[in-house]
Amino acid sequence: MEEVPVPEYAVLIYAGDSAHSPTATAADTASCDDHADELRAADSMVLAYALTPRDMARSLRPGSVTEGPFVDAGEIVAGFYVIEAPDLDAALAIAGTNPVLREGGGVEVRPVHSGGPVQRASGASTRER
Repeated sequence: MEEVPVPEYAVLIYAGDSAHSPTATAADTASCDDHADELRAADSMVLAYALTPRDMARSLRPGSVTEGPFVDAGEIVAGFYVIEAPDLDAALAIAGTNPVLREGGGVEVRPVHSGGPVQRASGASTRER
């Protein structure tokens, strides 16, 4: 019997800024780390990336590079992760546990269309961070 893949959903985290600066302490990222541990324990999370603060971003437009995020807004994408869930309602329930919701930010949930690890032309393996 062929195994049916569980749908994946991207969860984009919106906040005033990222807690993950190069000088961040464990206390600065505790709520994020605790949430990641909970998703790992539930075997829901497929991958996760925390982005650095907005002042480290650079945006490209035709003919120019500007400092900061692409869109100048009160909230930025501070990170994202991909979860497995049987359906959108279950994905929304999982994403609803993100601590940024208690801290004044928000999350966006989108079904993942396709993708996965990329085989590099050089044959080099991707690195874990």
